[in-house]
Amino acid sequence: MEEYLTAKQVAEYLQVKPLTIYQWAREEKIPAIKIGRIWRFKKEAIDAFLEQQLRNK
Repeated sequence: MEEYLTAKQVAEYLQVKPLTIYQWAREEKIPAIKIGRIWRFKKEAIDAFLEQQLRNK
């Protein structure tokens, strides 16, 4: 089963503020899905995003 995280959980995982996660999601800088008014983040997609960021350096 796929694991989905809240913005707060992603913020803790990436060690940034939740507002930063919301901003990145709105700007499509981080993979996210919006269900109604709530943002959700697939953990697998967040991990892939981090790997991609490491490769781009």
